[in-house]
Amino acid sequence: MIIPQLSVFLENKSGRLTEVLEVLGKENIRITALSIADTSEFGILRLIVPDPEMAKALLKEQHFTVNISEVISVSAPNAAKYYAKVLKILSDLDISVEYTYAFSHGSKSIIILRCSNNEQAINALKEHEMELLNASELYKI
Repeated sequence: MIIPQLSVFLENKSGRLTEVLEVLGKENIRITALSIADTSEFGILRLIVPDPEMAKALLKEQHFTVNISEVISVSAPNAAKYYAKVLKILSDLDISVEYTYAFSHGSKSIIILRCSNNEQAINALKEHEMELLNASELYKI
């Protein structure tokens, strides 16, 4: 249930995101999910792609600072109360959510989570019968 996610450090200047996407686009790499967290000086681009090792190598060749981190994914109806339910399950067990982002897919929300303990989070969500996605399921979206 662990999903590899690319994290790319970007200087906060015009065109840097375009450069990343052009590098990946030249190799027809499909992006399943994308999120950016930024400050006035830099940003962290988070990407879920079907071949993270290849994407990482391509970006490193172009001198981007990139690593692969582990996240989990939950599919839930796309209403706020279901996102809240996922977060409550985790917070009730003192599992910290380091960051999260989501996207809609039909009537569902695909929730991406990076937790202080991903394995414990997976077990807790399974116990509450939440629908977890593995990497291959996520890549098909």
